[in-house]
Amino acid sequence: MRSLTVAREECERFHPGLLAALEALPLADREADGSPVLDIYRRHRGPGLLAPADFGGGAAGPLEAVRVQRAVSALSPSLGVGLAMHHFTVAMLFSLAESAGRLTDAQLKLMSGIGADGLLLASGWAEGRTDQNILLPSVVATPVEGGYEVNGAKKPCSLARSMDVLTASVSVTDEQGRPALALLLIPASSAGISVQPFWNNPVLLGAQSHEVRLERVHVPAELVIASTPEDESRLDDLQTAGFTWFELLATSTYVGAASAIVARVLERGRGGATDRLALTLRLEAAVDLVEGAARALEAGLAGEDAVAKVLVARYASQDLLAAAVTGAVELLGGIAFLRDADTTYLASTIGALAFHPPSRGSTAGALDDYFKGEPLRLS
Repeated sequence: MRSLTVAREECERFHPGLLAALEALPLADREADGSPVLDIYRRHRGPGLLAPADFGGGAAGPLEAVRVQRAVSALSPSLGVGLAMHHFTVAMLFSLAESAGRLTDAQLKLMSGIGADGLLLASGWAEGRTDQNILLPSVVATPVEGGYEVNGAKKPCSLARSMDVLTASVSVTDEQGRPALALLLIPASSAGISVQPFWNNPVLLGAQSHEVRLERVHVPAELVIASTPEDESRLDDLQTAGFTWFELLATSTYVGAASAIVARVLERGRGGATDRLALTLRLEAAVDLVEGAARALEAGLAGEDAVAKVLVARYASQDLLAAAVTGAVELLGGIAFLRDADTTYLASTIGALAFHPPSRGSTAGALDDYFKGEPLRLS
């Protein structure tokens, strides 16, 4: 498939040998609990894809990132789901660090480790929410001598068993009593962090989306990136940027899984040209929606217009991918359904895109108002 080949070439440019290493494993092994795909990804310098070059990262832009995400997800949707959370978190971390100004030595060391050492970041943010702070209400940080004490839980939390760092956003109060945003960088080895089983479905089990509990976890002050109340408008921009990254990467994950199925139809010559074209048109429309949104962000689209654009790409892609995959499975035939567990598995992953925040129903009124000319207000 031509567009998937382009995505694979982009991935090879950033992570030479990664796709071949993944393809050496059966799909069932890539997707299983205890899958080695995250270790493989680390060895190929994957975690640093969005980190700045000054920090040893790939400094990938939105279009490059969604193509890499699609190529990886075509081989392992579970890996794609986990990486969507990691990369979104990395993008927000470096943006917030930039707004906060000077970094401590401990912060610099940790952030450099993303590109240099392949550190994986799990998210303790409240993804998919704009027009408010990206906070997770169930995570509470209490000021103590030398830092904060953190209590709460995140479930599900992708990369729960492989994370090196859990990032958690919290609202703090300055000396004048004004609220500000702080990002806590919590090493996964910290006392008081535990992981409990949460994800029981075998589909996407390799993403390690389990429950992470925090009980009296101490976070030293040198691992806290704090903003100031004067950053309020800047923080709104950061939250919007993080939201758009998350939606693009999550959608690209499922575009990748669908691509793997449609590619099978093309490779095996199933059905007639008209039948195959019907599938390809739907898939390529989803690709164009995602890549078009990525190009718009690179060209400077921001704010509520950027949010609306990525949501259009995401929701329209949900429908396009579902139709393409249903048609592809039908063309592959009953024998393939009975004997090719990989195709059946990949097809079962597509519906999960609808479960990522925000749901279509929760944004319907806001998008309806936006398209009528009013401001976009999501809650």
